[in-house]
Amino acid sequence: MKIDGKKIAEEIVGKLKDMGIPKKILAAVLVGENPQSESFLVQKNKTADELGIDFRVYKLPEDLKNDGLRKEIGRIGKLGHVGGVIVQLPLPDGINTRYVLNAVPPEKDIDVLSERSGDKVLAPAVEVVKEIFEREKLNPKELKIVVMGAGKLVGGPISKWLKGNCKKLDVIDKGDSRGSIKSADVIITGVGKAGLIDPNELKNGAGVIDFGYSYDGKLSGDLKTDNENALNKLSFYTPTPGGTGPILVAKLFENFYKLCGLS
Repeated sequence: MKIDGKKIAEEIVGKLKDMGIPKKILAAVLVGENPQSESFLVQKNKTADELGIDFRVYKLPEDLKNDGLRKEIGRIGKLGHVGGVIVQLPLPDGINTRYVLNAVPPEKDIDVLSERSGDKVLAPAVEVVKEIFEREKLNPKELKIVVMGAGKLVGGPISKWLKGNCKKLDVIDKGDSRGSIKSADVIITGVGKAGLIDPNELKNGAGVIDFGYSYDGKLSGDLKTDNENALNKLSFYTPTPGGTGPILVAKLFENFYKLCGLS
């Protein structure tokens, strides 16, 4: 079964609309010129418009060094009228991402990327997995789960959340054997390599939550989706586009509402 991420996102946004409009603004920081990052911010801006949220993009020059960038993000985060801060990744080469992200105040960190973030909200990618598990009536404590990739936005926070919370967890990073995907109940992937996973490699009834994206003339996920018969052996999968992406944006705004005290 193909999961309709757009429909799920619309349901989440619909619930947020009933909660009123946050009085504070949502600030997004974009460093340098990155067309892909800009396209992601366009999607977030569309959702903000739908919710009536004041969404402001702060564009910072690419030649800002670590200390300068951290200082500027800290300044934006301390503004009283700012209720949430997004630092759009990736940051330019040479920037210490962790050092910079730690400048985001924990109480405004809707992406949950600062090491100082509290427990009021979970990382949006984790919330996406939780949402899909709930809709598919899956209990992670009964599942063998493989997470492919260990990045800051997807694999890292999801693995941390699943550790001790599922029957068996295997995290596959660069250079690791991927043999465990053959027996996994659920594969969660965020590598960003088109066609990395062939459904024929997986057991019947497995599920795939695909956060990966790559662009080569068309947007593709990590899961190979050109064989309908092979996809039919899966219990569920998220397509790219239209799968985890829209849900991820909706969950980001859900976090914003929570930190603003509306959810």
